[in-house]
Amino acid sequence: MFKKRIWRHIFIGFAWTVSLGGLAVLMGFIEFKKSGVVCKDVKVSIPGNQYFIDREEVDNILKIHRHKLIGRKLEAINIQDLEQRLKANPFIESATVYADMDGVIRVEISQRQPVLRVVNQFDQNFYIDQHGLKIPLSDNFTAKVIAANGYIDEVFGGKLDTMHTDIIKQVYKTADFISRDSLWSAQIAEIYVDQDHQIELIPRVGTNRILLGNADSLESKFSNLLTFYKKAMPQVGWDRYKIINIKYANQVVGVKSDNFKKDSLKAVAHQDSLKLKQDTSQIIN
Repeated sequence: MFKKRIWRHIFIGFAWTVSLGGLAVLMGFIEFKKSGVVCKDVKVSIPGNQYFIDREEVDNILKIHRHKLIGRKLEAINIQDLEQRLKANPFIESATVYADMDGVIRVEISQRQPVLRVVNQFDQNFYIDQHGLKIPLSDNFTAKVIAANGYIDEVFGGKLDTMHTDIIKQVYKTADFISRDSLWSAQIAEIYVDQDHQIELIPRVGTNRILLGNADSLESKFSNLLTFYKKAMPQVGWDRYKIINIKYANQVVGVKSDNFKKDSLKAVAHQDSLKLKQDTSQIIN
């Protein structure tokens, strides 16, 4: 029994030695063959339908049009350097560059996905992507994302950067929530920050403004707003209120467009959805 175990370990060790030796020979053969391969073409893949960076800009970064790659031996091309050049572009989230044995260099690029466009109080324009990073505008493409403006004191230095101020983090959280919901992304056109750093939402339908306050309890606030839309708006009309205030917990407060008196419509949780505590015919004046 003891001898069988010894022979088993010897056999396993021999098998590993042969495998590693074969792999080394194979890699050596590949490197030998690669040393004589010349770059014949560069193929670029940029998935998605938003093109902040196009093939021409990739060509410029890699200097393809200057014949810096095509015609050169693959062994003389620094693949890692090409990747680093691409990753230095603020619109590129990730880049992979590799060469095949047919002499084709393949470039796979993943672009950053903007969630929000910001115009701060200093008239600086920039995007914030899905990871919360600030990126510049593009000359090639304008993203169809929600825009925010007003008293936003977040500055932009023209390069990839994180968010620093509390208000921009609140605005970003709100924009991200809206973008993930097809109903609200279709309904909300703009985010505005007032002098008190209160967040207001500008809808596409109606002349009112929605006072959100901050980005706390977004799911509850938007659920209250949806209930208000379903219960009150069909009866009083979309232009009845100048302001719809949803910043208070489980409450929607409407400010009339005519005499600016506050009307209250309270909402409470009931089973899986919120229902108005008071009927729209019993508005408090």
